Amino acid sequence: SIVREVAGFAPYERRLMELIKNSKDKRAKKLCKAKVGTFLRAKKKIEELQTVIAASRRA
Repeated sequence: SIVREVAGFAPYERRLMELIKNSKDKRAKKLCKAKVGTFLRAKKKIEELQTVIAASRRA
């Protein structure tokens, strides 16, 4: 999206992406839950970041 292109990612989102890339999914979900509030929101955020990582690998 245009907002992502202009603003980029929040520091916690960059950290989450590094954890996901290093196969630390459980740790990433725990950190994300602490940042966004509920586990449902955390799972949605993790899913979003995984698609971003997959897209960057394809490009």
